[in-house]
Amino acid sequence: MISYLTARPSRDVIALAHQELTREWWRLAVSEFDMYASRLVVAEAQLGDPDASAARLSILAPVTLLSETAESRALASKLLAAGGLPRKASSDALHIAIATVHGMDYLVTWNCKHIANARILRFVMEKCRQSNFEPPIICTPEELIEE
Repeated sequence: MISYLTARPSRDVIALAHQELTREWWRLAVSEFDMYASRLVVAEAQLGDPDASAARLSILAPVTLLSETAESRALASKLLAAGGLPRKASSDALHIAIATVHGMDYLVTWNCKHIANARILRFVMEKCRQSNFEPPIICTPEELIEE
């Protein structure tokens, strides 16, 4: 989500729409929500072009960071072991697990392949609850914009 917020306008119309929706949501959200991210998000933001990375990191600078814990690693392993998420989505499982273990209300993402995916959400919610955690609402920025 942070990369959509900071990237140059895309030439792809769908990506451009996601960028604009993300920027609109962010403008409103910073005053409505307490913002959190994990160190995993910071590590991802550090990758790639140095100028783009610096822009992403400046957005993340005031955000409270959530730590990866033994509980979040265990929950991520359960999400992967149960087959709801493929092994190659281990970082995505960890994103979900960190947000869940820390009791976040929302996990906002544009990753609709392995995180904000209706086909896996029921599975994720079930596994989180079986582990005695209430999962966050997993959604895109567009779903949190109020008219």
